[in-house]
Parts: sequence; structure tokens; C-alpha cells
Amino acid sequence: MDDVFVGRLMSAPVSSVDAKTDANEAARQMIQEDISSVAVVDDDGDLEGILTSTDFVQIAARDGATADVAVATHMSSDPVTVTANDSIVEAADLMLEHGVHHLPVVDDTEGLVGMVTTTDLTAYVSGIEVGSPPPLA
Repeated sequence: MDDVFVGRLMSAPVSSVDAKTDANEAARQMIQEDISSVAVVDDDGDLEGILTSTDFVQIAARDGATADVAVATHMSSDPVTVTANDSIVEAADLMLEHGVHHLPVVDDTEGLVGMVTTTDLTAYVSGIEVGSPPPLA
């Protein structure tokens, strides 16, 4: 599996929101798109953080209020990232080491290019590639 790269399994394009987006709107977007995370990006599309379904569980446990609260209040800042050229073994190791289920995939020139999740890795290991891009012609 060391020769299988993140770029093969990542989902792209990545669903994203601005840091000023209210948490209710981000939650609606996640439900509508049937995803468990959104990348939080600045005006240039650079990654600022990530908001996950786990973050919403923590919000609910605290007080449940998300109306008029910006995503920036609840997002995980400075998320752990990988590149499309990293192996899926490296990605899995990072997820375990940091206790995360989502890794934004970044590129030095293009910025945020994808997202790889534990679901992507599990699907690959079980023989079902969920986030695979179509084969190149």
C-alpha cells in the first residue's frame, strides 16, 4: 500500500466555506452535500481550518447554539494536511497520530486540492474506491 497515493483516493473538488459563514449554514451545506466536513478557506482559497461533524457534536454538547456564530469559532485551526503524492499509509498514520478523520490535501502552488477521509481509506482497503477520480484518457 506504500505505492498507493492520496491523490488516487481523495475527493475533489473540496466543499468549502468562508470563516465568516455562520455555523447553521455550514451544517446545512454538509447535510445537503452528504459530507462530514467542509474546508474553511480565505478569500484566496487558502486553507484556514476545517469544520467536521465531530465539531458539531461538541457544539451540541456545550450549548447547541449555532445561530449567528461564525464557522471560525468552531473550526479546527491549522489542520493536519497531506499532499496528493503522500502514500495512503502516511495519511493513515497521521490520522491515527492526531486523532482525526479528515485530511485536507494541499499543493504548494494550487493550495487546497482535495480531502481524504477515513471512509476513503476504509473503502479502498475493502476494495471499494469511493473518491477515486476517473481514469485518465
